[in-house]
Amino acid sequence: MRKLKILIIGSAFGADLHADAYNRIREKIDIVGISGRDLDRVRAFAKRHGFTDYTAYDDYSRAIEECDCDLVDICVPNFLHHDVAIKALERGRDIICEKPLTTTVEEAQDMINTAERLGKRIYYAEDWIFAPAFRKAMEIIESGKVGKPLYVRARECHSGSHSPFAQTIEYCGGGSMIHLGVHPVSYLLAMKNNEWSELVAMTSGGLEGNLVHRTMEGEDWAGVFIRFKDGTFATIEANYITTGGMEDVMDIYCEQGVIHIDLSAGPIRAYSIPGLDYTIEKAEITTGWSTPAVDEKHTLGYAGEIEHFVDCALAGVDAEAGLRGIDGLETMKVISLIYKSACEGIAIKNE
Repeated sequence: MRKLKILIIGSAFGADLHADAYNRIREKIDIVGISGRDLDRVRAFAKRHGFTDYTAYDDYSRAIEECDCDLVDICVPNFLHHDVAIKALERGRDIICEKPLTTTVEEAQDMINTAERLGKRIYYAEDWIFAPAFRKAMEIIESGKVGKPLYVRARECHSGSHSPFAQTIEYCGGGSMIHLGVHPVSYLLAMKNNEWSELVAMTSGGLEGNLVHRTMEGEDWAGVFIRFKDGTFATIEANYITTGGMEDVMDIYCEQGVIHIDLSAGPIRAYSIPGLDYTIEKAEITTGWSTPAVDEKHTLGYAGEIEHFVDCALAGVDAEAGLRGIDGLETMKVISLIYKSACEGIAIKNE
């Protein structure tokens, strides 16, 4: 069986998520290169995940030019996505790109245009699409046993990113909506075939307007109401003001039933006086009662999406809806309009 040769660009948080997924399918892949600004950190990353037969690079341009690979996995801060992607596509590589696709609609469109011109594929890493609980919810809806969805309420929230790249709009593209709300926006667009008709939004505004994070340029709270072309309504919320750990929640209200999904609520409850080693992403404390995550990276969809991308790349086919470059572009368009609606205080129609 031919293995897919992969170059990972990045060696921090996002790369860790993807590396865990690659380690579950070692029979399908070879990690042949890893690039990061700090070679010591690259080597520590590789050792942590058991990668051995790889070349370490401290410059992504050189890595893309020199590494003999089939696919480039982009796990760097948002503002670098476009440059890394264009270099990889022009080198003749398919790419995986973490969310959001870029920081602007214009850069996202350029990525799509470049991939189409060169006949290459962009795999857009939206992990919610492969979260097992969300996939089960879609199976229930497709069974017809709860009727047609009428209203969806979805949110991703936590207490805020400490990354320096999340503090400024230049590096991140915005605040909680582009960083966290990107997940429910992408998921609902995939659910509705990217067909929406109207939206109206509000945000905390950034800096002194924020509820908690007053040195962050982007907003720390954002919400949007969306009506889709099939008549379904949705509310999406994203915030950096939620303590106690990550919240990934969706409620789907249907004609003959309702589905509640909470990726953050595991099947275990534990009580610890000294505190556990780890409970869930972004949890500030682990003492007292907690709900420790069980295989968090699988639950959140990272393992499933990466295996799907590898299978697609080996077969030379596009990913499923919601996980293609075009889906990342449509998400960027909607998020851009969410910010426009909030800034100008207007409803926006998609004729």
